[in-house]
Amino acid sequence: MASGEAGRGSARPGSQPKRLEETMRGRLGRDCVYVPSCRFGLYVALRHWCPPGGRVLMAPVNDDVMFFVVRAAGLRPVQAPLNPLDASIDVDAVPDRTWASLSAVLTTNLYGNPDPAPRLRAVCDQLGIPLFEDAAHAIGSEVGGRPVGAWGDAAAFSLSKHVGAQAGGFLALARPGLREAVERTCADLLLPRRTTAELAYAVRPYAEAAVRGLRLRRAARATLRMLRRTEREEIRMPLRPAELARAAASAPGLDGHDPWVRVDMHDYRATAGRLRLRRIARRLDRLDEVLEACRAGTGLLLSTRWAKPAGEVQPLFRVPLFVADRDAAIAALARRGITVGYLYDPPLDDYAGPDFTDLSPAPGAARWFARHALPVDPLRARDVVEVLERSGARPVEVPGGRARPGPAAGGRGPTRG
Repeated sequence: MASGEAGRGSARPGSQPKRLEETMRGRLGRDCVYVPSCRFGLYVALRHWCPPGGRVLMAPVNDDVMFFVVRAAGLRPVQAPLNPLDASIDVDAVPDRTWASLSAVLTTNLYGNPDPAPRLRAVCDQLGIPLFEDAAHAIGSEVGGRPVGAWGDAAAFSLSKHVGAQAGGFLALARPGLREAVERTCADLLLPRRTTAELAYAVRPYAEAAVRGLRLRRAARATLRMLRRTEREEIRMPLRPAELARAAASAPGLDGHDPWVRVDMHDYRATAGRLRLRRIARRLDRLDEVLEACRAGTGLLLSTRWAKPAGEVQPLFRVPLFVADRDAAIAALARRGITVGYLYDPPLDDYAGPDFTDLSPAPGAARWFARHALPVDPLRARDVVEVLERSGARPVEVPGGRARPGPAAGGRGPTRG
């Protein structure tokens, strides 16, 4: 462990984490370790499998927090070429010299659309490197006849997305024998729970309900800006390159990169209290109901003229529609009280530059997706369709008229001679 990281965790309260872990194990057929957040779980996986100085292939259309998690683990992000329809890794477009240089591959499963995990699993096995799945958006999604999260050496899940718990996650493990070692790593990295944070978590749903009921969203956002509690004025957080370069000296370690990794979730590595765990458990018990509603909304949205060809309908966390004027569409939806978030523009290589990441060899698809994708909540599907129809939103064509391949389709992968 990096200096300053060890020995600050505490025992998990009661048996609630074990109940949560068993629930998730039943879905995946894998051992699952409860973690306070997906980003924390991914950091633990990277530290366990990848020696510092390695290189990790990842998608440039992704949350910048995950980019900083990779760097905090002492690893170099390598940006992959993408399929322009769903921003998944385009296996065939990754150069052989890039495959040969990698220490690991990290999927994104953006919005719940699966990456080609069967092919990536085969390539990683051929190269002898681990595959990690970022499944934050993808509880309930499947690929190649298995759930997302059942292909990698490890998979990190978020309970803030489909579950709506605003906290918690899981690290799913392919090898059951690793559980104790991973739990020890988690305990070394966890911070003690803070009473003020637990109280804030307890009252947050009631405060949010009051804001919605009184239609005070704009006033609430303005107040947060005035108090400097917002950390993103733009889609991407400020890179602060000079500070980021200095933080590299402390990697691997979360402490030096904490100003970037904690954005939007300051309790990402805090030990959970009983109240938080009970609320998470209640939310997780309703997951199948939420997934069924998401699947229905996804089906409706994918049937519209703004959607691109897709295979099996998944219970997506967000459905990417493609419109010619995204800003106008966002404004029209906002007037109906529908917020569009989870935009990842510009791609990570354009955002961070060559000082901090290897650039994609074919950046065009990622730039197109990041510029045009309109990720909408399938639970508001009917309202979204009505707003877009009334506003006259025009669809935009995929460059080259590319159709989406099946997720488990064959392909060459890297060649070796």
